[in-house]
Amino acid sequence: MAERLYLYDTTLRDGQQTQGVQFSTAEKLRIAEALDALGVDYIEGGWPGANPTDSAFFEAAPQTRARMTAFGMTKRAGISAENDDVLAAVMNAGTGSICLVGKSHTYHVEAALGISKAENTENIARSVAHIVAQGREALFDAEHFFDGYKSDPDYALEACRAALAAGARWVVLCDTNGGTLPEEIGRIVAEVIAAGIPGDRLGIHTHNDTETAVAGSLAAVMAGARQVQGTLNGLGERCGNANLTTLIPTLLLKAPYADLFEIGVERAALSGLVRVSRMLDEILNRVPMRQAAYVGASAFAHKAGLHASAILKDPATYEHIDPEVVGNTRIIPMSNQAGQSNLRTRLADAGLAVEKGDPALGRILDRVKARETDGYSYDGAQASFELLAREELGQARRFFELDRYRVTVERRRNALGSIVSASEAVVAVTIDGEQILSVSESHDEEGNDRGPVNALSQALKRDLGKYQASIDDMHLVDFKVRITQGGTEAVTRVIIDCEDGKGRRWSTVGVSPNIVDASMEALLDAIRWKLIRDAG
Repeated sequence: MAERLYLYDTTLRDGQQTQGVQFSTAEKLRIAEALDALGVDYIEGGWPGANPTDSAFFEAAPQTRARMTAFGMTKRAGISAENDDVLAAVMNAGTGSICLVGKSHTYHVEAALGISKAENTENIARSVAHIVAQGREALFDAEHFFDGYKSDPDYALEACRAALAAGARWVVLCDTNGGTLPEEIGRIVAEVIAAGIPGDRLGIHTHNDTETAVAGSLAAVMAGARQVQGTLNGLGERCGNANLTTLIPTLLLKAPYADLFEIGVERAALSGLVRVSRMLDEILNRVPMRQAAYVGASAFAHKAGLHASAILKDPATYEHIDPEVVGNTRIIPMSNQAGQSNLRTRLADAGLAVEKGDPALGRILDRVKARETDGYSYDGAQASFELLAREELGQARRFFELDRYRVTVERRRNALGSIVSASEAVVAVTIDGEQILSVSESHDEEGNDRGPVNALSQALKRDLGKYQASIDDMHLVDFKVRITQGGTEAVTRVIIDCEDGKGRRWSTVGVSPNIVDASMEALLDAIRWKLIRDAG
């Protein structure tokens, strides 16, 4: 019979310690609801009392199937648990589960806290007992456990036993500095269990400072730990925490874990994993990592012609899982390494059926290779490739013609006397013989300039006549610039990523010695691709 593993998410607390990350209360509520729908067992909402946002979150926390958990620290030396105001703030959050962090490393007890080991052990025991006495579930995060165990195993175990004896449901072994490697984590967890601490009371909390947080968590599970802590997209202090978007599908889909254990995430919910991962990136205004395992845009991309040919016969030849299981998609990108297998697959994905041996295939391949010599790159710009192919196939509908455009950037003093920049674009297009002129400035809600490319985008989207409704839900989400070598002259390559209200995301490329021209080319491709797809 499969054993139950419990998933503990700390995105809203440990993930918030990522440099540059600060969630609003509304964002934390949105993330918590997504985590609950995914199926994690615990959601650590933050440290109530530590900052206004965390306190406000617990006041408005949604009703979840997952156990909402408040985080704090064990009581301070010289103060009773009942009279410690820091601990009281955590208790007052009203959650059914409370996780307290405490020292389990002799060095930190004596050097950081400046107290004796006996005092620290008492602080742990009394704090946990205080939680349990109020009918709450207690969890103890044994901070610096692995380093402490290597230095003084007897005391590291003493700290854990004190929490368990006081009634803690879980003792979580923390690799706080992230330097313990998987083999060592597995060995130590096994030794802890052999020393009498039950595996079904042990959790694992790893950091990614050696890029092995996921591997370390899996090693702990195989050694007997039955709770796994981590964060969405591996957020966390320094190099991050164990990545739940990697751990969850591995535990659910991969042997031996899928055979030995069961988790709270259902297969149906797993299909929303990519959506949850990208939702978090959207909240943080971050570009999703293309190479991220399972959820990255390139996780199931097959560039080499040999690979694509085999994929057509059997996807298992170069894919370890079906991408749809985690909500991802297979991509057959186009590049100068492509063969006709890649090409026909990519055309089929775009709804363009071309028979094997059709002369158009050779023309498309030749054009792709010639344009990449000029500096274009189509393996990361699928929408531009589709437009190129449609042109060769005689299926490239032209909805409008760009007549001219102008963009200006002005440096000036505002009413407060501060130096500011202001970008303005003028775009003229012709639709069905009628010219439409649009003007747009570029600024955000606070009035800050967002640059000439944004001004061009806004001007293009301001008035596109009868096609306006189709592009109202379209927005630019990423803009990448690279100086590259095209033939004998350096050129600028711009790749733009866009999204729309239908959840589609597409990339286009433009190349020119002039960055504005390259950007405009990519913008035009983005709009034309959107219009073609919406027209069916």
